[in-house]
Amino acid sequence: MAEEKKSGFRLHALNPMVLLGIIMFLAFLASYIVPAGEYSRVLNPVLNKEVVDPATFHYIQQQPVSPFYLFQSLTLGLQNAAEIISFLFIIGGMFAIMDATGAINAGLSNVVEKMKGRELLMIPVVMVLFSLLSAFAGCFEEFLAFTPLVIGVSVAMGFDSLTAIAIVFCAAPVGYAGAMTNPFTVGVAQGICGLPMFSGMGLRAVLFVVMNIVTIPYVMWYANKVRKNPELSTVREEDLLYNSHLKLQETPVITLRHKLVLVLFVATIATVVLGVLKFDFYINEMAGLFLLCGILAGIIGGLSSGEIADAFLAGCSNMLFANLVIGMCNGAVLIMQNAHIMDTVIHYMASMLNGLPPTLSACGMFIVQDLFNVLVPSGSGKAAITMPLFAPLADLIGVTRQTAVLAFQMGDAFTNVFAPTSGEVVAACAMAHISFGKWFRWLAPLFAIWCVVAMVFMVIAVQIHYGPF
Repeated sequence: MAEEKKSGFRLHALNPMVLLGIIMFLAFLASYIVPAGEYSRVLNPVLNKEVVDPATFHYIQQQPVSPFYLFQSLTLGLQNAAEIISFLFIIGGMFAIMDATGAINAGLSNVVEKMKGRELLMIPVVMVLFSLLSAFAGCFEEFLAFTPLVIGVSVAMGFDSLTAIAIVFCAAPVGYAGAMTNPFTVGVAQGICGLPMFSGMGLRAVLFVVMNIVTIPYVMWYANKVRKNPELSTVREEDLLYNSHLKLQETPVITLRHKLVLVLFVATIATVVLGVLKFDFYINEMAGLFLLCGILAGIIGGLSSGEIADAFLAGCSNMLFANLVIGMCNGAVLIMQNAHIMDTVIHYMASMLNGLPPTLSACGMFIVQDLFNVLVPSGSGKAAITMPLFAPLADLIGVTRQTAVLAFQMGDAFTNVFAPTSGEVVAACAMAHISFGKWFRWLAPLFAIWCVVAMVFMVIAVQIHYGPF
Protein backbone atom coordinates (compact mmCIF):
# COMPACT_ATOMS: atom_id res chain seq x y z
CA MET A 1 0.00 0.00 0.00
CA ALA A 2 2.86 2.37 0.88
CA GLU A 3 4.43 1.64 -2.48
CA GLU A 4 1.18 2.52 -4.28
CA LYS A 5 0.92 5.81 -2.37
CA LYS A 6 4.49 6.69 -3.24
CA SER A 7 3.86 5.97 -6.92
CA GLY A 8 0.67 7.97 -6.89
CA PHE A 9 2.42 10.95 -5.30
CA ARG A 10 5.22 10.80 -7.87
CA LEU A 11 2.77 10.85 -10.77
CA HIS A 12 0.83 13.69 -9.19
CA ALA A 13 4.02 15.72 -8.65
CA LEU A 14 4.81 15.54 -12.36
CA ASN A 15 1.32 16.55 -13.45
CA PRO A 16 1.67 19.08 -16.30
CA MET A 17 -0.74 21.46 -14.58
CA VAL A 18 1.48 21.56 -11.50
CA LEU A 19 4.58 22.14 -13.64
CA LEU A 20 2.91 24.91 -15.63
CA GLY A 21 1.52 26.46 -12.47
CA ILE A 22 5.09 26.79 -11.21
CA ILE A 23 6.18 28.32 -14.52
CA MET A 24 3.34 30.84 -14.39
CA PHE A 25 4.35 31.79 -10.84
CA LEU A 26 8.00 32.20 -11.88
CA ALA A 27 6.89 34.45 -14.76
CA PHE A 28 4.92 36.48 -12.21
CA LEU A 29 8.01 36.86 -10.01
CA ALA A 30 10.14 37.78 -13.03
CA SER A 31 7.80 40.69 -13.76
CA TYR A 32 9.10 42.28 -10.52
CA ILE A 33 12.77 41.42 -11.08
CA VAL A 34 13.53 41.70 -14.81
CA PRO A 35 13.69 45.34 -16.01
CA ALA A 36 10.87 46.27 -18.34
CA GLY A 37 11.89 47.31 -21.83
CA GLU A 38 10.64 47.33 -25.36
CA TYR A 39 11.54 47.79 -29.01
CA SER A 40 9.50 49.95 -31.32
CA ARG A 41 7.60 48.03 -33.98
CA VAL A 42 7.40 49.12 -37.59
CA LEU A 43 5.23 47.81 -40.38
CA ASN A 44 7.05 45.62 -42.90
CA PRO A 45 5.24 46.36 -46.19
CA VAL A 46 6.40 43.10 -47.80
CA LEU A 47 5.14 40.88 -44.98
CA ASN A 48 2.29 43.22 -44.02
CA LYS A 49 3.08 42.70 -40.34
CA GLU A 50 4.87 44.56 -37.59
CA VAL A 51 8.52 43.73 -36.90
CA VAL A 52 11.05 44.96 -34.36
CA ASP A 53 13.24 47.98 -35.11
CA PRO A 54 16.60 46.75 -33.69
CA ALA A 55 17.93 50.24 -32.98
CA THR A 56 15.04 51.30 -30.74
CA PHE A 57 15.38 49.24 -27.55
CA HIS A 58 14.76 51.31 -24.46
CA TYR A 59 13.87 50.68 -20.85
CA ILE A 60 10.48 51.70 -19.63
CA GLN A 61 8.85 52.03 -16.25
CA GLN A 62 8.57 48.74 -14.43
CA GLN A 63 5.13 47.22 -14.99
CA PRO A 64 4.87 44.10 -12.81
CA VAL A 65 1.63 42.20 -13.03
CA SER A 66 -0.56 42.12 -9.96
CA PRO A 67 -1.06 38.97 -7.90
CA PHE A 68 -4.67 38.98 -9.03
CA TYR A 69 -3.57 39.05 -12.69
CA LEU A 70 -1.67 35.83 -12.03
CA PHE A 71 -5.02 34.15 -11.40
CA GLN A 72 -6.67 35.95 -14.30
CA SER A 73 -3.94 34.71 -16.64
CA LEU A 74 -5.52 31.26 -16.85
CA THR A 75 -8.80 32.48 -18.29
CA LEU A 76 -6.92 34.96 -20.49
CA GLY A 77 -4.66 32.14 -21.68
CA LEU A 78 -7.67 30.01 -22.52
CA GLN A 79 -9.17 32.89 -24.49
CA ASN A 80 -5.86 33.51 -26.25
CA ALA A 81 -5.71 29.85 -27.29
CA ALA A 82 -9.42 29.61 -28.13
CA GLU A 83 -8.72 28.63 -31.74
CA ILE A 84 -6.57 25.59 -30.98
CA ILE A 85 -8.73 24.63 -27.98
CA SER A 86 -11.88 24.66 -30.12
CA PHE A 87 -10.06 22.60 -32.72
CA LEU A 88 -9.07 19.97 -30.15
CA PHE A 89 -12.61 19.70 -28.79
CA ILE A 90 -13.86 18.96 -32.32
CA ILE A 91 -11.04 16.48 -32.93
CA GLY A 92 -11.85 14.66 -29.69
CA GLY A 93 -15.54 14.57 -30.56
CA MET A 94 -14.87 13.28 -34.08
CA PHE A 95 -12.66 10.42 -32.92
CA ALA A 96 -15.18 9.46 -30.24
CA ILE A 97 -17.96 9.24 -32.85
CA MET A 98 -15.76 7.09 -35.09
CA ASP A 99 -14.87 4.91 -32.12
CA ALA A 100 -18.57 4.48 -31.29
CA THR A 101 -19.19 3.06 -34.78
CA GLY A 102 -16.64 0.29 -34.08
CA ALA A 103 -14.69 1.19 -37.21
CA ILE A 104 -11.52 2.25 -35.38
CA ASN A 105 -11.40 -0.93 -33.29
CA ALA A 106 -11.98 -3.12 -36.34
CA GLY A 107 -9.51 -1.18 -38.47
CA LEU A 108 -6.73 -1.16 -35.88
CA SER A 109 -7.21 -4.85 -35.15
CA ASN A 110 -6.81 -5.78 -38.79
CA VAL A 111 -3.81 -3.47 -39.29
CA VAL A 112 -2.08 -5.04 -36.28
CA GLU A 113 -2.89 -8.51 -37.57
CA LYS A 114 -1.42 -7.80 -41.00
CA MET A 115 1.67 -6.02 -39.62
CA LYS A 116 2.69 -8.88 -37.35
CA GLY A 117 6.42 -9.31 -37.58
CA ARG A 118 6.80 -5.96 -39.39
CA GLU A 119 5.51 -3.54 -36.75
CA LEU A 120 8.68 -1.44 -36.76
CA LEU A 121 8.20 -0.50 -40.42
CA MET A 122 5.29 1.73 -39.44
CA ILE A 123 7.60 4.08 -37.55
CA PRO A 124 9.87 5.33 -40.38
CA VAL A 125 6.98 5.54 -42.84
CA VAL A 126 4.79 7.68 -40.57
CA MET A 127 7.68 9.81 -39.29
CA VAL A 128 8.94 10.65 -42.78
CA LEU A 129 5.40 11.58 -43.82
CA PHE A 130 4.91 13.89 -40.82
CA SER A 131 8.37 15.46 -41.21
CA LEU A 132 7.67 16.19 -44.89
CA LEU A 133 4.41 17.92 -43.99
CA SER A 134 6.30 20.07 -41.47
CA ALA A 135 9.13 20.83 -43.89
CA PHE A 136 6.93 21.92 -46.78
CA ALA A 137 3.67 23.10 -45.20
CA GLY A 138 4.67 24.08 -41.66
CA CYS A 139 2.35 21.55 -40.01
CA PHE A 140 2.75 21.21 -36.24
CA GLU A 141 -0.34 21.77 -34.12
CA GLU A 142 -2.31 20.00 -36.86
CA PHE A 143 -0.61 16.76 -35.79
CA LEU A 144 -2.61 16.80 -32.56
CA ALA A 145 -5.50 15.57 -34.71
CA PHE A 146 -3.61 12.36 -35.44
CA THR A 147 -2.22 11.80 -31.94
CA PRO A 148 -5.12 9.70 -30.56
CA LEU A 149 -5.00 7.44 -33.63
CA VAL A 150 -1.21 6.98 -33.43
CA ILE A 151 -1.49 6.20 -29.70
CA GLY A 152 -4.06 3.50 -30.46
CA VAL A 153 -1.97 1.95 -33.24
CA SER A 154 1.27 2.06 -31.20
CA VAL A 155 -0.21 0.44 -28.10
CA ALA A 156 -2.02 -2.16 -30.18
CA MET A 157 1.24 -3.07 -31.94
CA GLY A 158 3.02 -3.71 -28.65
CA PHE A 159 4.80 -0.39 -28.31
CA ASP A 160 3.72 2.21 -25.74
CA SER A 161 2.08 5.63 -25.68
CA LEU A 162 5.43 7.41 -25.36
CA THR A 163 6.45 5.83 -28.67
CA ALA A 164 3.31 7.30 -30.20
CA ILE A 165 4.13 10.81 -28.96
CA ALA A 166 7.67 10.37 -30.29
CA ILE A 167 6.47 9.24 -33.73
CA VAL A 168 4.47 12.45 -34.09
CA PHE A 169 6.47 15.04 -32.17
CA CYS A 170 9.97 13.90 -33.06
CA ALA A 171 9.04 14.04 -36.74
CA ALA A 172 7.76 17.62 -36.51
CA PRO A 173 11.05 19.22 -35.34
CA VAL A 174 12.90 17.27 -38.03
CA GLY A 175 10.71 18.94 -40.62
CA TYR A 176 10.97 22.37 -39.01
CA ALA A 177 14.77 22.17 -38.68
CA GLY A 178 15.26 21.17 -42.32
CA ALA A 179 12.29 23.12 -43.61
CA MET A 180 12.33 23.71 -47.34
CA THR A 181 9.19 25.81 -47.87
CA ASN A 182 7.76 26.29 -44.37
CA PRO A 183 5.98 29.65 -44.78
CA PHE A 184 5.65 30.29 -41.04
CA THR A 185 9.36 30.08 -40.19
CA VAL A 186 11.67 30.15 -43.20
CA GLY A 187 9.31 32.26 -45.28
CA VAL A 188 8.78 34.95 -42.62
CA ALA A 189 12.43 34.97 -41.47
CA GLN A 190 13.82 35.28 -44.99
CA GLY A 191 11.30 38.01 -45.81
CA ILE A 192 12.45 40.06 -42.81
CA CYS A 193 16.12 39.55 -43.77
CA GLY A 194 15.49 40.56 -47.37
CA LEU A 195 16.53 37.15 -48.71
CA PRO A 196 14.92 35.53 -51.77
CA MET A 197 11.96 33.45 -50.58
CA PHE A 198 12.96 29.85 -49.77
CA SER A 199 16.52 30.39 -51.03
CA GLY A 200 19.31 28.15 -49.68
CA MET A 201 17.11 25.06 -49.95
CA GLY A 202 19.99 22.71 -50.78
CA LEU A 203 21.69 22.80 -47.37
CA ARG A 204 18.34 22.61 -45.60
CA ALA A 205 17.45 19.50 -47.63
CA VAL A 206 20.69 17.86 -46.49
CA LEU A 207 19.88 18.87 -42.91
CA PHE A 208 16.41 17.35 -43.29
CA VAL A 209 17.90 14.00 -44.36
CA VAL A 210 20.51 14.00 -41.58
CA MET A 211 17.90 14.84 -38.95
CA ASN A 212 15.75 11.91 -40.08
CA ILE A 213 18.78 9.61 -40.04
CA VAL A 214 19.58 10.42 -36.40
CA THR A 215 15.97 10.62 -35.17
CA ILE A 216 14.14 7.64 -36.64
CA PRO A 217 16.59 4.96 -35.37
CA TYR A 218 16.37 6.44 -31.86
CA VAL A 219 12.57 6.08 -31.83
CA MET A 220 12.74 2.61 -33.42
CA TRP A 221 15.33 1.45 -30.88
CA TYR A 222 13.11 2.42 -27.96
CA ALA A 223 9.95 1.02 -29.59
CA ASN A 224 11.64 -2.31 -30.30
CA LYS A 225 12.97 -2.48 -26.73
CA VAL A 226 9.47 -1.97 -25.34
CA ARG A 227 7.90 -4.47 -27.74
CA LYS A 228 10.38 -7.17 -26.69
CA ASN A 229 10.13 -6.38 -22.98
CA PRO A 230 7.10 -4.27 -21.95
CA GLU A 231 8.53 -3.95 -18.43
CA LEU A 232 11.16 -1.57 -19.84
CA SER A 233 8.54 0.97 -20.91
CA THR A 234 8.98 4.24 -19.05
CA VAL A 235 5.20 4.79 -19.10
CA ARG A 236 4.05 1.25 -18.34
CA GLU A 237 2.07 2.31 -15.26
CA GLU A 238 0.18 4.97 -17.21
CA ASP A 239 -0.54 2.66 -20.14
CA LEU A 240 -1.85 -0.09 -17.86
CA LEU A 241 -4.09 2.41 -16.11
CA TYR A 242 -5.36 4.47 -19.06
CA ASN A 243 -4.41 2.90 -22.39
CA SER A 244 -4.57 -0.86 -21.82
CA HIS A 245 -8.04 -0.96 -23.42
CA LEU A 246 -6.34 -0.08 -26.71
CA LYS A 247 -4.67 -3.50 -26.77
CA LEU A 248 -6.87 -5.45 -29.13
CA GLN A 249 -7.38 -9.06 -28.11
CA GLU A 250 -9.10 -10.40 -31.21
CA THR A 251 -9.60 -9.37 -34.80
CA PRO A 252 -13.23 -8.46 -35.54
CA VAL A 253 -14.66 -8.67 -39.01
CA ILE A 254 -14.74 -5.34 -40.85
CA THR A 255 -18.28 -4.72 -42.04
CA LEU A 256 -19.27 -2.59 -45.01
CA ARG A 257 -20.22 0.21 -42.62
CA HIS A 258 -16.75 0.02 -41.02
CA LYS A 259 -15.08 0.19 -44.42
CA LEU A 260 -17.11 3.21 -45.48
CA VAL A 261 -16.32 5.03 -42.23
CA LEU A 262 -12.60 4.35 -42.63
CA VAL A 263 -12.66 5.42 -46.30
CA LEU A 264 -14.39 8.62 -45.20
CA PHE A 265 -11.67 9.24 -42.62
CA VAL A 266 -8.85 8.66 -45.13
CA ALA A 267 -10.59 10.95 -47.63
CA THR A 268 -10.88 13.64 -44.94
CA ILE A 269 -7.17 13.39 -44.12
CA ALA A 270 -6.30 13.63 -47.82
CA THR A 271 -8.53 16.68 -48.16
CA VAL A 272 -6.87 18.31 -45.15
CA VAL A 273 -3.37 17.71 -46.57
CA LEU A 274 -4.41 19.05 -49.98
CA GLY A 275 -6.07 22.05 -48.37
CA VAL A 276 -2.98 22.89 -46.28
CA LEU A 277 -0.62 22.56 -49.24
CA LYS A 278 -2.73 24.20 -51.96
CA PHE A 279 -5.42 26.35 -50.41
CA ASP A 280 -3.89 27.68 -47.18
CA PHE A 281 -6.25 25.71 -44.94
CA TYR A 282 -5.67 26.25 -41.24
CA ILE A 283 -7.49 25.59 -37.99
CA ASN A 284 -10.99 26.73 -38.95
CA GLU A 285 -11.09 24.89 -42.27
CA MET A 286 -9.65 21.71 -40.78
CA ALA A 287 -12.03 21.83 -37.83
CA GLY A 288 -14.95 22.12 -40.23
CA LEU A 289 -13.74 19.12 -42.23
CA PHE A 290 -13.23 16.97 -39.15
CA LEU A 291 -16.62 17.92 -37.72
CA LEU A 292 -18.28 17.00 -41.02
CA CYS A 293 -16.31 13.74 -41.03
CA GLY A 294 -17.53 12.89 -37.53
CA ILE A 295 -21.19 13.55 -38.29
CA LEU A 296 -21.10 11.59 -41.56
CA ALA A 297 -19.19 8.76 -39.86
CA GLY A 298 -21.92 8.49 -37.24
CA ILE A 299 -24.64 8.38 -39.87
CA ILE A 300 -22.80 5.85 -42.03
CA GLY A 301 -21.93 3.80 -38.94
CA GLY A 302 -25.59 3.42 -38.05
CA LEU A 303 -25.65 5.63 -34.94
CA SER A 304 -28.76 7.55 -33.97
CA SER A 305 -28.63 11.34 -33.62
CA GLY A 306 -28.60 10.98 -29.84
CA GLU A 307 -25.74 8.48 -29.93
CA ILE A 308 -23.74 10.80 -32.19
CA ALA A 309 -24.27 13.69 -29.77
CA ASP A 310 -23.40 11.57 -26.71
CA ALA A 311 -20.22 10.28 -28.35
CA PHE A 312 -19.20 13.81 -29.38
CA LEU A 313 -19.64 15.11 -25.83
CA ALA A 314 -17.64 12.19 -24.43
CA GLY A 315 -14.83 12.95 -26.88
CA CYS A 316 -14.84 16.61 -25.91
CA SER A 317 -14.51 15.66 -22.24
CA ASN A 318 -11.42 13.61 -23.09
CA MET A 319 -9.78 16.81 -24.36
CA LEU A 320 -10.57 18.92 -21.28
CA PHE A 321 -7.27 18.27 -19.51
CA ALA A 322 -5.22 18.87 -22.67
CA ASN A 323 -7.01 22.14 -23.33
CA LEU A 324 -6.52 23.38 -19.79
CA VAL A 325 -2.76 22.91 -19.99
CA ILE A 326 -2.68 24.75 -23.32
CA GLY A 327 -4.45 27.64 -21.60
CA MET A 328 -1.85 27.61 -18.83
CA CYS A 329 1.00 27.71 -21.38
CA ASN A 330 -0.55 30.77 -22.97
CA GLY A 331 -1.14 32.30 -19.55
CA ALA A 332 2.59 32.19 -18.75
CA VAL A 333 3.40 33.93 -22.03
CA LEU A 334 0.76 36.61 -21.43
CA ILE A 335 2.22 37.39 -18.02
CA MET A 336 5.62 38.13 -19.58
CA GLN A 337 4.09 40.13 -22.40
CA ASN A 338 2.01 42.29 -20.09
CA ALA A 339 5.00 42.93 -17.85
CA HIS A 340 7.00 44.06 -20.93
CA ILE A 341 9.97 41.84 -20.06
CA MET A 342 10.17 39.75 -23.24
CA ASP A 343 11.93 42.45 -25.25
CA THR A 344 14.39 42.91 -22.39
CA VAL A 345 15.25 39.22 -22.43
CA ILE A 346 15.88 39.11 -26.18
CA HIS A 347 17.94 42.34 -25.97
CA TYR A 348 20.26 40.77 -23.39
CA MET A 349 20.51 37.55 -25.38
CA ALA A 350 21.46 39.35 -28.59
CA SER A 351 24.00 41.50 -26.73
CA MET A 352 25.88 38.40 -25.55
CA LEU A 353 26.90 37.58 -29.15
CA ASN A 354 28.74 40.84 -29.81
CA GLY A 355 32.52 40.45 -30.11
CA LEU A 356 32.61 36.68 -30.68
CA PRO A 357 34.35 35.03 -33.68
CA PRO A 358 31.96 34.30 -36.59
CA THR A 359 31.77 30.55 -35.95
CA LEU A 360 31.08 30.98 -32.23
CA SER A 361 28.63 33.78 -32.96
CA ALA A 362 26.70 31.56 -35.38
CA CYS A 363 26.51 28.76 -32.80
CA GLY A 364 25.55 31.37 -30.21
CA MET A 365 22.69 32.51 -32.43
CA PHE A 366 21.33 28.96 -32.40
CA ILE A 367 21.58 28.78 -28.60
CA VAL A 368 19.89 32.16 -28.14
CA GLN A 369 17.08 31.17 -30.49
CA ASP A 370 16.66 27.92 -28.55
CA LEU A 371 16.36 29.80 -25.28
CA PHE A 372 14.04 32.48 -26.61
CA ASN A 373 11.78 29.87 -28.14
CA VAL A 374 10.91 28.77 -24.61
CA LEU A 375 9.34 32.20 -24.11
CA VAL A 376 7.77 32.57 -27.57
CA PRO A 377 6.87 29.14 -29.04
CA SER A 378 5.23 30.73 -32.10
CA GLY A 379 7.61 30.48 -35.07
CA SER A 380 6.28 33.45 -37.01
CA GLY A 381 5.91 35.51 -33.82
CA LYS A 382 9.50 34.79 -32.80
CA ALA A 383 10.73 35.63 -36.30
CA ALA A 384 9.05 39.05 -36.10
CA ILE A 385 10.87 39.73 -32.81
CA THR A 386 14.31 38.20 -33.32
CA MET A 387 15.12 38.40 -37.03
CA PRO A 388 15.12 42.23 -37.24
CA LEU A 389 17.80 42.03 -34.52
CA PHE A 390 19.75 39.07 -35.89
CA ALA A 391 19.87 40.28 -39.51
CA PRO A 392 21.99 43.39 -38.77
CA LEU A 393 23.85 41.46 -36.08
CA ALA A 394 24.86 38.88 -38.70
CA ASP A 395 26.22 41.69 -40.87
CA LEU A 396 28.28 43.04 -37.97
CA ILE A 397 29.81 39.73 -36.84
CA GLY A 398 30.70 38.51 -40.33
CA VAL A 399 28.18 35.76 -41.03
CA THR A 400 25.55 35.68 -43.75
CA ARG A 401 21.92 36.51 -43.10
CA GLN A 402 21.02 33.08 -44.47
CA THR A 403 23.09 31.60 -41.61
CA ALA A 404 21.08 33.68 -39.15
CA VAL A 405 17.87 32.26 -40.66
CA LEU A 406 19.26 28.73 -40.31
CA ALA A 407 20.01 29.40 -36.62
CA PHE A 408 16.48 30.69 -36.17
CA GLN A 409 14.73 27.74 -37.78
CA MET A 410 16.73 25.11 -35.88
CA GLY A 411 16.35 26.99 -32.61
CA ASP A 412 12.62 27.23 -33.25
CA ALA A 413 12.34 23.52 -34.11
CA PHE A 414 13.96 21.78 -31.18
CA THR A 415 12.57 23.54 -28.12
CA ASN A 416 9.06 23.33 -29.58
CA VAL A 417 8.97 19.74 -28.31
CA PHE A 418 11.35 20.07 -25.35
CA ALA A 419 10.01 23.07 -23.42
CA PRO A 420 6.99 22.86 -21.10
CA THR A 421 5.66 26.09 -22.64
CA SER A 422 4.93 24.18 -25.86
CA GLY A 423 1.21 23.69 -25.39
CA GLU A 424 0.84 21.18 -28.22
CA VAL A 425 3.34 18.65 -26.83
CA VAL A 426 2.04 19.06 -23.28
CA ALA A 427 -1.45 18.46 -24.69
CA ALA A 428 -0.26 15.33 -26.50
CA CYS A 429 1.22 14.01 -23.26
CA ALA A 430 -2.08 14.75 -21.54
CA MET A 431 -3.93 12.77 -24.23
CA ALA A 432 -1.73 9.77 -23.43
CA HIS A 433 -1.96 10.43 -19.67
CA ILE A 434 1.83 10.55 -19.34
CA SER A 435 3.73 13.22 -17.43
CA PHE A 436 5.71 15.84 -19.30
CA GLY A 437 8.64 14.99 -17.01
CA LYS A 438 8.88 11.48 -18.45
CA TRP A 439 8.73 12.83 -22.00
CA PHE A 440 11.43 15.38 -21.10
CA ARG A 441 13.78 12.72 -19.71
CA TRP A 442 13.19 10.38 -22.66
CA LEU A 443 13.82 13.14 -25.21
CA ALA A 444 16.91 14.63 -23.52
CA PRO A 445 19.52 12.35 -25.20
CA LEU A 446 17.94 12.87 -28.62
CA PHE A 447 17.73 16.61 -27.99
CA ALA A 448 21.48 16.61 -27.26
CA ILE A 449 22.09 14.80 -30.58
CA TRP A 450 19.95 17.37 -32.39
CA CYS A 451 22.01 20.18 -30.85
CA VAL A 452 25.26 18.57 -32.00
CA VAL A 453 23.87 18.27 -35.54
CA ALA A 454 22.78 21.91 -35.37
CA MET A 455 26.24 23.09 -34.30
CA VAL A 456 27.86 21.12 -37.12
CA PHE A 457 25.56 22.69 -39.69
CA MET A 458 26.11 26.16 -38.25
CA VAL A 459 29.87 25.69 -38.68
CA ILE A 460 29.32 24.42 -42.23
CA ALA A 461 27.12 27.44 -43.00
CA VAL A 462 29.85 29.83 -41.82
CA GLN A 463 32.59 28.02 -43.75
CA ILE A 464 30.69 27.94 -47.06
CA HIS A 465 29.33 31.49 -46.62
CA TYR A 466 25.81 30.11 -46.86
CA GLY A 467 23.92 32.57 -48.96
CA PRO A 468 23.17 34.22 -51.28
CA PHE A 469 24.10 36.72 -48.57
